[in-house]
Amino acid sequence: MRLARVLRNADLAGDALQDTWLRLNSEKSGGIGSVQSPRAYLMRMAANAAVDIQRRHGQSLPHEEVSALLELADPAPGPAEQAEARSDLAALVAMLNRLPSRQREVIVLVRLEGMAQKEVARRLGVSLRTVEMDLKRAHEYLDARMANEK
Repeated sequence: MRLARVLRNADLAGDALQDTWLRLNSEKSGGIGSVQSPRAYLMRMAANAAVDIQRRHGQSLPHEEVSALLELADPAPGPAEQAEARSDLAALVAMLNRLPSRQREVIVLVRLEGMAQKEVARRLGVSLRTVEMDLKRAHEYLDARMANEK
């Protein structure tokens, strides 16, 4: 649990998460509207709850810990993470492009679009067993290539 690591206090993290749950539960009736980043929203609420709990107990968190809590809530990747993600995506696309066309189509439909294997078989006019084998071969190929790149 990231919150417990930052706080270095599992009890305080648990209390903060409980307070967060109670706040969310009470907000359901009034509605909080659309949340762009649920994880960041929850972490921000938990961080604020931890600070509130410390205040109620007459304690305060050191500035560094408050800053660390607030950083937890930032889900946006920095420039280095963005560049690495783009590079990883380009490598994956290149690997996918080296697959035989039906294997590529099967893996894209099943893994990226979330289509059921039976539906893919119907759509491509092949048997379910063929889809299963194509998917297996595509995974083996990608696994082997990814292992070679590490």
